[in-house]
Amino acid sequence: MDQIPAIARVFAYLSLLTIGGGMAAYPEMKSLVVGTHHWLTDEQVIHIYSIGQMAPGPNMMMVAAMGERISGFAGALVAALAFFVPTGLLTFAVGRAWTRLANWPWRTAIQKGLAPVAIGLAVAGLVTFGRGSITGWVTLAIAFAVFAATMRTKINPALLILGGAVVGVVALR
Repeated sequence: MDQIPAIARVFAYLSLLTIGGGMAAYPEMKSLVVGTHHWLTDEQVIHIYSIGQMAPGPNMMMVAAMGERISGFAGALVAALAFFVPTGLLTFAVGRAWTRLANWPWRTAIQKGLAPVAIGLAVAGLVTFGRGSITGWVTLAIAFAVFAATMRTKINPALLILGGAVVGVVALR
């Protein structure tokens, strides 16, 4: 229970880094959860994040799983609330202001400036995640195969997830 205030601070802060999606917060999440607070290992964060990507619903609900691993049910509740409430309120406020500023001359420039920031944050998250997840030639081949299939076909991602699991069972025991 003594970790609850720290969980609230960390996950509220991380929520503000999710411009471009949850992957944008991944490098800082890993740094804080693994490096600074030593709540989880790098491998645990990778597994929890991966499960969050596969689970139905918002993929960042995996913060509840992190909170649960850190401090039980209370940790799960605090992590989820701290992660979603601040950005939910901020999004609501900015959305209302953005609508009122429809004719503001700076609006287009801000949008054009934020798009590459979102991409940069997401790519940084992807690289950080990849460094821990790509552990050899087999995992590298799986990653490239999934990337190629996603870019060149309209295959259902659930089939790619299932295929990755099967290859993992066969080749990565």
